[in-house]
Amino acid sequence: MSRTTPAVPLWLAHALRAQRGPVPWSAVTRGVLGGGPLLVAAVLAGRPALGVVAAIGAMFAGINDLPGSRRASVSRIGVPALAGAAGLLVGTYAGGHLPAVPLTLTLTGCGLVAGAVSALGPTGSAAGIQLLVGAAVGAGMPLPEPGGQRALAFLAGAAWLLLLRLALPAPGSLAGDFRFDGERHAVAGVYEAVAALLDAAGSPTATARRAALTAALDHAQDALAGPRLRRYAGSAAERRLHAQYAAALPLAEAATALAWAGEAVPARASEGPRRLAAAVRGGVPGGPLPAPSRSVPALRALDDALLRAAVAFDRADGGDLHTRRRSRAALTRTLLGTRGQEYGLRVALCFGVSVAVAQALYHARWYGQHEYWYWLPVTAVFLVKPDLGPLASRVLNRAAGTVLGALLFAGAAAVLPRPEGLVALVAVSGALIPVAARHFAAQTTVITVLVLALVMVGGEPQASVARIGETLLACVIVLVVGHLPMPVRRGGAIRVRLTEAGEAAHAYLAHVLDGSGDRAARWVLRREAYRALAEARGAIALASAELPALARHADGADEFAALLEQLVDTTTACAVHLDDTGRLDARHAEQLAELRDALDRRRERVGVRLPELPGAGRGLDGLGSTTTLLDLTALGRQEEWEEPGGRASAFGAPAGSERVRCHDEYDE
Repeated sequence: MSRTTPAVPLWLAHALRAQRGPVPWSAVTRGVLGGGPLLVAAVLAGRPALGVVAAIGAMFAGINDLPGSRRASVSRIGVPALAGAAGLLVGTYAGGHLPAVPLTLTLTGCGLVAGAVSALGPTGSAAGIQLLVGAAVGAGMPLPEPGGQRALAFLAGAAWLLLLRLALPAPGSLAGDFRFDGERHAVAGVYEAVAALLDAAGSPTATARRAALTAALDHAQDALAGPRLRRYAGSAAERRLHAQYAAALPLAEAATALAWAGEAVPARASEGPRRLAAAVRGGVPGGPLPAPSRSVPALRALDDALLRAAVAFDRADGGDLHTRRRSRAALTRTLLGTRGQEYGLRVALCFGVSVAVAQALYHARWYGQHEYWYWLPVTAVFLVKPDLGPLASRVLNRAAGTVLGALLFAGAAAVLPRPEGLVALVAVSGALIPVAARHFAAQTTVITVLVLALVMVGGEPQASVARIGETLLACVIVLVVGHLPMPVRRGGAIRVRLTEAGEAAHAYLAHVLDGSGDRAARWVLRREAYRALAEARGAIALASAELPALARHADGADEFAALLEQLVDTTTACAVHLDDTGRLDARHAEQLAELRDALDRRRERVGVRLPELPGAGRGLDGLGSTTTLLDLTALGRQEEWEEPGGRASAFGAPAGSERVRCHDEYDE
């Protein structure tokens, strides 16, 4: 069968792609109550400039106000806000005391730091953006207030929106403890993803459903693992959610093993996880579950996991999140390693060049008599960030969004009263940010209108045409600089992510084949392997959607990641089978051997360094002969449960126990 050529290139298809989903009404409400009221209060107090800075802080907080738990939003909004305040301080004092060349070098250094920090993850990326935006605004948007007051105003704006995020209940969440509505939705999403994977077992969509399950587990893990003052969950409601999340892990493991087998499962198999999802979402007990089906090891594992989940729902005595915090040494390696270097150099170069060009235009009086030259470097910040999407897609969407936003604002500014109309425009734009976040061009349009309204309230004249010109110039700068040869090898960040995913996959495989009965450790390793693979897949997808000159550096990476995913899926199937029978069958051994050989053939071409596969005896060295794996001794048996009336197996529980009750209903 010949491969069909896509109708449009990947880089163009990515630029046109938009996310879908329901309108986030709670985020829309916070957007209305965010920057607008702050700006009104500042105008009434006669300090409009501080109101502008506070509204900018609230705007960035709104951009980072993503779905999830309230606890996770503290770091997701607070850390970037601190970075933005630091950028304002640096930019204000550098812009007020340094001539053009030292100022450009200072801001270029900020770009190097911000780019390296962006390699740490989404929160680090948001912090890097706000650091550079704050530095550019502080240096290029002269205001009467000193840098300290600007930084405090910026923090106040972000803190105001964070307070709204923590205090306001989401629509429909008042039935339970609304403080944990984000956690409830995230954990319920895991059970729903398990049910969807079971429904897809044996079909071509199983792989996509397994990836969706990984995303749901990552989201729930992040939602539950937000910053806290004490180590453990402090309330009964939160402990219950932790227990329900932990109970979902063996369900996910069994569902993955069933999908790996490639055979359809009984329709009632997905009914149990779906009922548990509804129970989590409604904050109610699990209730009766459908009758079991125990014909194969993975189905027996699924039924046992459902029984454990029923106990967890009834007892709610807490549960482990099965995650490990990154050490300081690991964070330092990321900052100073290939990813940090590649991100840092690219961001520093683009930001530094844009500052230099803006300074040249400013001193040449291209801006006229006004001293506002921040727009060009701020635009470059959003264009250059490698983790925000492919370069060509960012440039196209940014240019289109800025042109449309500037034209819309020019029309609105001609008819709206000042400052009342502009304040209303800020409030409306803040409400539209959560909806417009589905597409970069739409988000750029809304933010352009919002920022132009803010700076006009602060005293800057209407300059839509100039902003369009500066945006197009920034697009050219980033396109040219983004394709220049770099001191670090192109595609290094992808190879690092693939190496990390390979190391995590092999650690998981070694643990399973080693015969350890520590299931908690196994689930930690499994989560790390799938999370690392998801991050690698995301980086590869972005790199593949670049223009051909850059996309070629990702050639072969997607196939290698697919092999690693098959290895982790096979390892999960092996773990479930070993738990039930104590030995592997020929199919597992043959699959492991094939994957070992395929990875060995491809890793040199992709440029990925992997650790040695698990060694002699129970490892993969004996996979040339399946006898080694088939002779594995018992690595795990079907567990027994401790009941008040004594020990009993899954279906020998004492009468009246919760385990018997959950099987009272038969769907036949």
